[in-house]
Amino acid sequence: MSVTEMFADIQGFLSADQDIREDIRKVVQQLEQAAREILTLLQGVHQPTGFKEIPTKCAKAREMFCTVRTHMADLKTKFPAEQYYRFQEHWRFVLQRLAFLATFVGYLECEALVTREEAAKIIGIEVVREEGFHLGVEDYLAGVLIMASELSRLAVNSVTAGDYSRPLRISNFINELDSGFRLLNLKNDPLRKRYDGLKYDVKKIEEVVYDLSIRGLSKEPDNGSDK
Repeated sequence: MSVTEMFADIQGFLSADQDIREDIRKVVQQLEQAAREILTLLQGVHQPTGFKEIPTKCAKAREMFCTVRTHMADLKTKFPAEQYYRFQEHWRFVLQRLAFLATFVGYLECEALVTREEAAKIIGIEVVREEGFHLGVEDYLAGVLIMASELSRLAVNSVTAGDYSRPLRISNFINELDSGFRLLNLKNDPLRKRYDGLKYDVKKIEEVVYDLSIRGLSKEPDNGSDK
């Protein structure tokens, strides 16, 4: 084979690779748009009247995840399954955002942490690497940490809306999250930096709870009261 033929083969490989990446980017853009729409919907819970609309907004968000699952199914067809990690960086960011949205919806619905399995099901992917497109542990944890930041904001806005018991419940939940993350030996630099942000979220929520306590507003509601 001549040098010219060798480089022609290389160009063919590069062109095919670029075509795959372009196809992936197009689907990822659709996923990013779907994620923005879900986030825009859920941002409404921060409004003074948003707490009363949480069940409705969560139900709507779950409907909108149908679009996410459709795009995910399409994305799986855009690259050879055995080359998953070669192209992973194209969708890693949006996957973490979707994990955040899935866990945030789950928290708003039942004030509990959605498992990785549950989050993956909402998104429309697997949890086991051998089964193909999956929600990795680090991407799931990144989504959980983004959710924690969102909850610190929700705690502040709860007070503005006159919901004085919610910040205490959020504080208990975030402290449990913090305790859980302390058990992990995080060697992933981006994830460790995100975890550093959790410490500020804990402090921010503690300040809200402390402010409520000195004003005598931090008592739990009576049995039968709405959350």
